[in-house]
Amino acid sequence: MRKGKKITILGAGNVGASIAYTLSITGLVSEVVLIDINEKKARGEAMDIIHGTPFSSALNIYAGSYQDAVGSDIVIFTVGMARKPGQTRLDLAQANVDVTKSVMPEILRYASDAVYLVVSNPVDIITYTILKTTDLSERQVIGSGTILDSARLRSRLADHMNISPKNVHAYVFGEHGDTSMIPWSLVTIAGMPMSRYCTDICSKHNQCGKMELHDIEDDMRTAGAKIIELKSATYYAIATSVNRLCEYIIRDTDAVMTVSGMLHNQYGISDVCLSLPFVIGAQGLKRSIAPTMTDNEVALLRKSADTLKGIIKQLDI
Repeated sequence: MRKGKKITILGAGNVGASIAYTLSITGLVSEVVLIDINEKKARGEAMDIIHGTPFSSALNIYAGSYQDAVGSDIVIFTVGMARKPGQTRLDLAQANVDVTKSVMPEILRYASDAVYLVVSNPVDIITYTILKTTDLSERQVIGSGTILDSARLRSRLADHMNISPKNVHAYVFGEHGDTSMIPWSLVTIAGMPMSRYCTDICSKHNQCGKMELHDIEDDMRTAGAKIIELKSATYYAIATSVNRLCEYIIRDTDAVMTVSGMLHNQYGISDVCLSLPFVIGAQGLKRSIAPTMTDNEVALLRKSADTLKGIIKQLDI
């Protein structure tokens, strides 16, 4: 009888391997399967990680094939081409849609009851593709969406205000990409609406303005591209983010995260996957939360949805 929780990771590239390593450090699960078309790479990554387990938590991690995914609680989808310098996430769309359509029937033969976490880019479109081409329920398929964008925003705001990011609550909604938007009206700092904090508390309130917010938003939106330009890929922060998502699922915490899921008339938007706050539990997505936003913020979110829909219409899904 299997003890503990099991996660299968599809793809042993930088992102998949970093997620596996992060899982080994946190001790969240007892079994991890790495599946990759490059079997030697998967075996090497598994060996490298397992050699460190005497100094962390006990973990059975190994390279396997689709049938080894039987009994997985979570399947993490990282397959496909990685984003290259100068390339947008949407540039990857058709190639990674095709990979998704070829991989999903194989893994579903052995792990149809698992929760699927989609990390491959463009994540919103890959999440949509999986839902449209399989029998998985909408609760079972979670795109990593803007969890990392939201973390980058919180980090940038915290740095600007010289406080811990744990005391900054801010979200990024919409596409994980160039049309993402920040609902500034929902941002709170140390329990206060940001507008109150900036005028009543912050020592910089006489110096800050719209340009500072614009710079913070620009830093959030371009951070991924800057990292790719500097080191060719991003993987540490997304691995940490995905590990936290796995924790929320395994521990059934009912935590709220900005992840990508199918929309059904939230803000008048339907039939597209993008990021809003969703409640996360053991079965995946429990429900969405649609907080009240300003008219301008709703318009920006709809623009993001329209951009994704426009790309989807051009794809062979």
